Parts: sequence; structure tokens; C-alpha cells
Amino acid sequence: MTPTTETTVGIGGAGESTDMVLNIGPQHPSTHGVLRLRLVLDGERIRQAEPVIGYMHRGAEKLFEARDYRQIIMLANRHDWLSAFSNELGVVLAVERMLGMEVPPRAVWTRTLLAELNRVLNHLMFLGSYPLELGGITPVFYAFREREVLQNVMEEVSGGRMHYMFNRVGGLKEDLPAGWASRARGAVAAVRSRMDVFDDLVLGNEIFRGRTRGVGILTPAAVHAYGVSGPIARASGVDFDLRRDEPYLAYGELRDTLKVVGRTEGDCLARFECLLEQTHNALDLADACLDRLGDLPPGPINQRLPKVLKAPEGHTYAWTENPLGINGYYLVSKGEKTPYRLKLRSASYNNIQALAELLPGTLVADMVAILGSLFFVVGDIDK
Repeated sequence: MTPTTETTVGIGGAGESTDMVLNIGPQHPSTHGVLRLRLVLDGERIRQAEPVIGYMHRGAEKLFEARDYRQIIMLANRHDWLSAFSNELGVVLAVERMLGMEVPPRAVWTRTLLAELNRVLNHLMFLGSYPLELGGITPVFYAFREREVLQNVMEEVSGGRMHYMFNRVGGLKEDLPAGWASRARGAVAAVRSRMDVFDDLVLGNEIFRGRTRGVGILTPAAVHAYGVSGPIARASGVDFDLRRDEPYLAYGELRDTLKVVGRTEGDCLARFECLLEQTHNALDLADACLDRLGDLPPGPINQRLPKVLKAPEGHTYAWTENPLGINGYYLVSKGEKTPYRLKLRSASYNNIQALAELLPGTLVADMVAILGSLFFVVGDIDK
């Protein structure tokens, strides 16, 4: 029998697949906020992705329990700093439901108007910043120009540029200034006349379309599994909008103007298109509200409240269609002047979870395109 010789040859690390763990963040102390992504890479391809949150957490839900029903509006205002008016709105709707309070019609229509103007302000930020994240700097200058026009009228009516603090339990802080409606109408018309910049400059750009079409496809099944909502869910074919399906404020009377924008592709491009088209519709809704306000007879803008406001014992749930998706407010009262518990369900918290499903299998080069297309605010995640 011929003897055999066994030889071991070292071939180094290239002979086996080696995963690399890469941390993206935490940094970016402004704009969308401080997020960390923990990625497991196989070469240029992402195998696993874990969003690591909590770097901005300030315990707002616990602070709600130590503030009265006027003070919690300020706390709820700030988690999504691009949607401050809408954040306030959900809290006061929950308290008013507990009290069984009916808000004057003038306050209802004014709230609807300001909520839609706030929606446009939110969307314009992402319409400008998303191309910026993909290397196109020009659109952000146009976006901020239009935001300034609308922020001027929002500041005039409320006194705040970002954190308006204009909602009150029972209505609004005060009535609209003299001549404000015509100035608001002019601002809406000015912004609408220049919105084609985003159609031409962004959607008409072949590089932008090449970076976003077919990238980061979110299936309807994943939308339901993760509780994704808002423009991101509708871009995947999930046709749900609280303003139409469970109307609140004056949306029930705006059915002819309200258009629920949707797509079926579920990719980054579809999400951007939904955001842009929804911005156009929000401007139309603002005009419709201004028309109705002009037809209303003079009347109160709020209800008179006792010096110490106490909600009756019980619990309720209010939800609103915020610019980034569905916000929910679960309020529990023990009959005191402070909430016993106020649980906030924010849109970005659920939406960002979808990254664990979207990123695996994609290239690192597509990560920023997918991340930006979820249109999140980290304060809305961390609360």
C-alpha cells in the first residue's frame, strides 16, 4: 500500500466569508436627529440592520404625569419639531373627548387650516433634504424659500416659528389677526406657483430616478407587520388615511377636496412622489379652509375653561393623521388636574422599524437613499 501524505496549506482570511460590523452614527445633532444604525456587512452588501434608538430620549411620557392639561401641550409639541401644530392637536383632541367638549366651528376650521399648512411645512423639509442626501444640493434652497413664506404667516398667527403653542383645550389661543386670511391665501398661492420646481428639478432628474427607482421596496405585508403609516404606507399600496376613513376636525366636509395619494411600487421613488403630491393636495385643502372661514359668521374661537382643569375619571384614545403618519394618544385620567397616564404612539417610531426589513440584501451605496426615503424625525422616535 502506497503511503499518503497530507499537506495543509494556509490561504489566509480570503478563504472564508468574513462579516464586518459597521456602526453608522450616532452623529448628526440637527435636522432629522441622532440615530445609530448597526449594520452587518458581507462585502458591499448589507446582511443585517438594526436601528439603535434612544440617544435623544427625554422621558416626555413620564413628564406628562407631572404636568397639568395646559402644560402637557408644550411637551407634546416638541417630539416631531417639523409637525408641532399637529402634535398639539392630538393632545387637545384627547382631552376634549374626555371632557365631552364641543369646539366652536371657527376653531374647528382654523385648526384644520393650520394643520394643513403645517403639513406643507413638514413635507417641504423632506422634499429639499432628501435630494440633498443623494448629492443634489439645489432643491433644498427652493424648499427653504417656500418654507419661509409659510412660516411667516404661521408665526404671525401664533407667535412661534416652529413650536407654535397655539392649540388650547376647547379651541385656539386667540382669533386670527385682522387681514391674516388674505395674507395666508397669498402665501399658499405663492408656494403653489413654484412647486413645479420639485417636479422638474427633482423628479425630472435621471440621476435621482436612477438612485431611487426599484430601491428599498417595502411590501404591503411589511407595512402591516411593522405598523407603518402615512405617505410611506400609501406608497406601498396600503390605502389608509384617517382624514378620509375616520374624519376628525373639518375633514368630513372636505371630501371633495381631500385626495388620498397612493402608489403601488413601494420603492424610494414612490415614497417621494407620494410626499410631493400630498403637498399639492395640502395646499388645496388650505385654500378650501380659507374659503369656509370667510363664509363663517363671527363667533368664539375657544371655550371658556375653569381656572383648574380636571378631566373626569376614565380613559380614551385619539389619533390623528400627522404629516409623517398616524399619531395616537392614549389618555388615562383619575379625575385629577394631571393625566394619570398619557401614552404617545408616534409615526416615526413604527416607520423606522421597517429598516430592519428594507436594508438586508441591499448595497451600502443604497443605504442613504432608503434611510432618507422614510422621512423620519428622530425626536418623534425617542420622545
